[in-house]
Amino acid sequence: MAEKVWMGAIYLKDEGGYKIILKALNHYKKRLKTLGKSPELQDAAAMFASVLHSQAVKVVPQIDTTIKKIEDSLSDIQMVSKLNEDVPFLAKSLSCYEADIHKAEDTGHEYFVNLVGNIEEAKKDLKIIRIAQEKINQYSEQ
Repeated sequence: MAEKVWMGAIYLKDEGGYKIILKALNHYKKRLKTLGKSPELQDAAAMFASVLHSQAVKVVPQIDTTIKKIEDSLSDIQMVSKLNEDVPFLAKSLSCYEADIHKAEDTGHEYFVNLVGNIEEAKKDLKIIRIAQEKINQYSEQ
């Protein structure tokens, strides 16, 4: 039976994909830390908002751990390959960043604009995000 090799490791290490992943993870962390200010939660019931906040508090340390794993593994492709178990989490952070760029652009809401920072620079990231989403999900058979 052929073994599947995660091609995302090559993208992260050799093609510089780690840059957009780290940017997305840091954005995701910022988003979770400022969740209470989100216009999407302003209308949420107090109980629902508190549940989301408690979940966010649990995810932030996972983001920090994932960032450290990426930074510590970049010198060794074997170590980068172990990040394949984090693909769903990496994809979630990319999706969050992408969605917030669109929200900043489409709504102009101060919360999203402040969250993504320079909107023109963030819009340039959209193509890179789509590439990253595709590449981190690629496997080949050996």
